[in-house]
Amino acid sequence: MHFDLTGLPPTIEKIEDFLDKDSPGFRSKVVDRLLESPHFGERWARHWLDLARYGDSTGIHEDVVRPSWAWRDWVVQAFNAGMPFDQFTIEQLAGDLLPDATLAQKVATGFHRAAPFNTEGGTPKEARRTYQVLDRVNVTGTVWLGATLECAQCHDHFYDPISQKEYYQLVAFFNNTPDEMGKSIGAGRSAMTGPTVKVGEASTFVMQEIQKKRTSQIFLRGNYETKGEKVLPKVPGFLHPPDQEAPDNRLGLAQWLVDPENPLTHRVTVNRWWSEIFGAGLVRTGADFGTQGEAPSHPDLLDWLAVDFVEQNWSMKKLLKQIVLSSTYAQSPRISPDNKTKDPQNLLLGRFPKLRLSAEAIRDNALRIGGLLTPALGGPPAYPPQPDGIWWIRDDKSPKYVTSTGEERYRRSLYTIWRRTYLHPTLSNFDAPNRVTCSADRGRTNTPLQALTLMNDPIFLEAGFGLARRMLERSKSHSIKDAIRFGFCLSTTRNPDQTETDALRGLYEKSFQTFSIDGDSAYKLLNSVRGELALGVSPLNASEVAFLAAWFQVANVLLNLDETISKG
Repeated sequence: MHFDLTGLPPTIEKIEDFLDKDSPGFRSKVVDRLLESPHFGERWARHWLDLARYGDSTGIHEDVVRPSWAWRDWVVQAFNAGMPFDQFTIEQLAGDLLPDATLAQKVATGFHRAAPFNTEGGTPKEARRTYQVLDRVNVTGTVWLGATLECAQCHDHFYDPISQKEYYQLVAFFNNTPDEMGKSIGAGRSAMTGPTVKVGEASTFVMQEIQKKRTSQIFLRGNYETKGEKVLPKVPGFLHPPDQEAPDNRLGLAQWLVDPENPLTHRVTVNRWWSEIFGAGLVRTGADFGTQGEAPSHPDLLDWLAVDFVEQNWSMKKLLKQIVLSSTYAQSPRISPDNKTKDPQNLLLGRFPKLRLSAEAIRDNALRIGGLLTPALGGPPAYPPQPDGIWWIRDDKSPKYVTSTGEERYRRSLYTIWRRTYLHPTLSNFDAPNRVTCSADRGRTNTPLQALTLMNDPIFLEAGFGLARRMLERSKSHSIKDAIRFGFCLSTTRNPDQTETDALRGLYEKSFQTFSIDGDSAYKLLNSVRGELALGVSPLNASEVAFLAAWFQVANVLLNLDETISKG
């Protein structure tokens, strides 16, 4: 529940409290507490940022860093506030077109300004603008309709009932925003521009309509230079008709998307959230609900969840509460030989799936276990340590990677600088997408690079140092056995059995004996892993060096357990 709703592990006290009071009523109270946590929005914003192809850089050509984080913070705040999903949709697609639009509603439209932007000076101006418009149509189709609209850019859709004309009628909804090409910034590069609003001391990109509407036309074979029949804004005919009084702009389109008569938006949405929890949706092709996608494994369940979602005022929190309090969610991940043979992919939901955590959750979990995680929400991106030379630097106008210090170094991974073509290697190694395109589903791979990351990334080493300090203090006030139980429970959310306790105690005692004889190696080890741990750590006490170095060896093992980086 903690990982699924907040992306963070429970404290020892919360674990013990749960085990002591576990009952349906108490579980419900636990869920309510987690849904009201400020970290709920951080966990679920990560998923939405994948869909929105959010980044802190332009993503194409030289991948220039740009200010976009105010929109990211708006998403976190909207999820935390329990904003109904229909309102959440309308404000992101057309908040600027609402009557007396507030600053927050304008910031919300950053959804479609988060897209990659080509700053290469030689790209034709209209080609650049057209790419932006088509991208917005395609992403809107993926996110809200589970439709592969882009297939109709060059011709009628081969499989689904979407004609090329209908595609460009959708294009007409997005074709009336200002050009985003800025002035030259030298060496053949151009700046990204367009409408912005001021949020505190920073500016962020937003959507805005131009006064004189552009003429929209079909692109023959998808080529913007070869224009055909003129078209007006109109929704696809195979779906429900729009309200006759709806405006023929982005606001009218957004209202049509969240019309309860729309058969797709609520099904696509609940399916995607189900997938975030169970690792796969009831429709396993979450980005394609068309004829080439998979049929739902449990169609009645999908229908019921979708209809109930709308009837519950499009409440994300109420839907998630139903899911995590269900008997399906409460199942064990243990798999019998018979079950494995009959249902190896768990299509029948006969067990809870064992899933590796997301890239962000793996890092956040380690920092929380080590007592280092900074709880502050929002603000500019952080720059956690990474190897030198990853960011390509062309000249003095290129972005520089200046590693964060102090608490900024230990912020949640949601706030790590997201330079698309130079993504932080820890995120990349654990399958985070670069977000150059809309990412509806993250894959999960298992590679040697992941093990090397867990054992060598400075942040994981510093988290291990933090956990070692916690276990050392526990051993002083309790016992070595209790310190092992404490560290194991922090890492895996359960107590170790006798075999596990004996193995970890043996490692501790062997390491302590080695470091007691060779004090220099203990000093070198601890100094190498402390890095720039700027949390007021006092200089190491010579009498405690061997103890702390031995506990670090145990902590390193605990942070590298498969059980530590997995749920279920």
